[in-house]
Amino acid sequence: MFFKQLATRESSLSYLLGCGGFGKAVAVDVVAGDESWFVEQAAQAEALITHVIDTHVHADHLSGGRRLAEIAGAPYCLHEAAREFVHFDFEPLRGGQSVEIGNVRIEVLHTPGHTPDSVCLLVTDRRRGETPWFALTGDTLFVGGVGRPDLAGREREMAGQLYDSLHTKLLPLPAAIEIYPGHQAGSVCGAGLSGKPSSTLAFERRSNPMLNLPREAFIELLTSNMPPRPTDMDSIIAANVCA
Repeated sequence: MFFKQLATRESSLSYLLGCGGFGKAVAVDVVAGDESWFVEQAAQAEALITHVIDTHVHADHLSGGRRLAEIAGAPYCLHEAAREFVHFDFEPLRGGQSVEIGNVRIEVLHTPGHTPDSVCLLVTDRRRGETPWFALTGDTLFVGGVGRPDLAGREREMAGQLYDSLHTKLLPLPAAIEIYPGHQAGSVCGAGLSGKPSSTLAFERRSNPMLNLPREAFIELLTSNMPPRPTDMDSIIAANVCA
């Protein structure tokens, strides 16, 4: 397996991963303007980009996912829930679905809460074993924090969904699972984010203040401690959902 993390604008983190043996790669959460980096890195790995995935429709930056998919001749993928508000065609992902990239298996976990269409991607390198190694957690779980629940409105309802997603989809996973989030410190997509761009579930269980609260306390704290909304959020979302 090869794995590359790109720190980009708005404190975003993007990813390119894949199977060198089969020459296949997946790009995740591409920021507009960074498409050439993914093309170059895939070429260096002698791999073709077979899928481009956004873990959700972003509100803080313009996505480069569709543009990269066009360049690579690959499908652009979102969770199927995005059909409710996205005005172009895409390849829908379903919770529980596996995307096979040579020796790499990516399991889609539907984790609504930050947005209705949010997903995490659980990754297994089958050359190293049959158990998952790490998760790309998008804006669901950060190092030191969790995603904000107010971007779709209904913030208390969405905060409850986020609590359920964390406690039914992510926290039951093995403690050794590494997590690679969609943002680090400086992002307005969550509060209390660390500048460290990765962690483990074991460490987050011990040190992330949001993960050891009862459900109602989680909802109350999360909805009362949100940073300002992203600048130009409405126009960014409009660009990311329009054909």
